[in-house]
Amino acid sequence: MERDAVIVAGFGYRRGASASSLHAALALAQAGHAQVTALAAPGDKIALLARVAETLGLPLFAVPLSALGATTTSTQSPASLAARGTGSVAEAAALAAAGAGARLLAVRHISPDRMATCAIAEGPDR
Repeated sequence: MERDAVIVAGFGYRRGASASSLHAALALAQAGHAQVTALAAPGDKIALLARVAETLGLPLFAVPLSALGATTTSTQSPASLAARGTGSVAEAAALAAAGAGARLLAVRHISPDRMATCAIAEGPDR
């Protein structure tokens, strides 16, 4: 039996971001796209997103830091490149968590308070 593809919302966020920041970024990125089936963030930033995942009832993927820099992103933020070795933490997290052959559905969207970013990727069923 064939199963649906995984739709992952990847996040990047600053220290001091709130769950509201993450929800706002997700709402912006998700507009017009299929419902997400999982959330992802760098492993060292997973604590805040774990609360959001629990609220939404979604699985959470902790993306290894090494996978961020190994993932090609559409967005190229100089600050993200300097801090994390990737053009977009949100895009890299979404793509890495969605698995080999994943494609970006929504480039990073920035929360109105500029504390969080979210991107959406689709990959094969995990």
